[in-house]
Amino acid sequence: MIPHGGIAPRDNPRVVVIGGGTGLSVLLRGLKERPVHISAIVTVADDGGSSGVLRDELNMPPPGDVRNVLLALADTEPLLERLLQYRFTNGTGLAGHTVGNLLIAAMKEIEGDFVRAVKKLSRVLAVRGDVLPAANQAIVLKAEMEDGTVVTGESKIPLAGKRIRRVWLDPPDVAALPEAVAALEQADAIVLGPGSLYTSLLPNLLVPGIVDAIRRSPAVKLYICNVMTQPGETDGYSAADHVQALVDHVGDRLFDYVIVHSGRIPSEVAQRYAQEGKKPVRCDRRRLEAMGYRVIVDELAVYRTYLRHNAARLSDHILRIASQHRRGQDG
Repeated sequence: MIPHGGIAPRDNPRVVVIGGGTGLSVLLRGLKERPVHISAIVTVADDGGSSGVLRDELNMPPPGDVRNVLLALADTEPLLERLLQYRFTNGTGLAGHTVGNLLIAAMKEIEGDFVRAVKKLSRVLAVRGDVLPAANQAIVLKAEMEDGTVVTGESKIPLAGKRIRRVWLDPPDVAALPEAVAALEQADAIVLGPGSLYTSLLPNLLVPGIVDAIRRSPAVKLYICNVMTQPGETDGYSAADHVQALVDHVGDRLFDYVIVHSGRIPSEVAQRYAQEGKKPVRCDRRRLEAMGYRVIVDELAVYRTYLRHNAARLSDHILRIASQHRRGQDG
């Protein structure tokens, strides 16, 4: 557990986690309790809800994913987290906004720069590690669907109800945050996911400079596959289909390991998710191994109000692999 701005002891692995949305936050809450230095690289492609409004009104990167990551890594009282996650339901102009998004927007206005604002708030919230936007500007995600139509906007892509052929960024020449590139180059382990394949994970990887930094890095690289498919995004996808989509966009063998959930999901839970168009991601281990990946299969899902990854068990796998990798390098 390393406070923001602190120097990680060399015995503590440096783990970089890439993503956005709920999946990233869940994993980070588990990792922050371990002896590890965390850097979280967060997407800036969100254009829906409060984030989209603030992005357009204030010409800033969207704050929502950053807010969730800050709070996941923060060492704060539960009451403060509840306050910053509070979403207004009434009031002209306020409805839909969270207090945390407004706080980030205000700090950005004070500092004149989004990244500096995130660093300042990281200190205020006693964040354990570094929260790094993939780029210091908002980006637009575009998708070409299987029928050739083009959908513009991260929030609109899953609503199109069509299979996705490819996604890309506008502008295509956005600059990766230098601190994010440095974190990747210095990492002991790089983790992609869990998170929405096309709208949370790929928007990070498509930022020029990010994939090159991952390939240059001596780190061990892991991809954590989602437990459930996502309507309008990965309908019918197996674990290998998720990986193939990554290969199609950023090239082969970007990662060494693929971590996949395999285990029984209670029938009542599966039925509830099926009503939302979500089904368990099938673990096709042999196909993944034939693609050249090392595959870790474990019972990784927990169910409370929602189905989520077991953050503690995922953290165990990540730190075990990172430690083995470092011993191999040192030896």
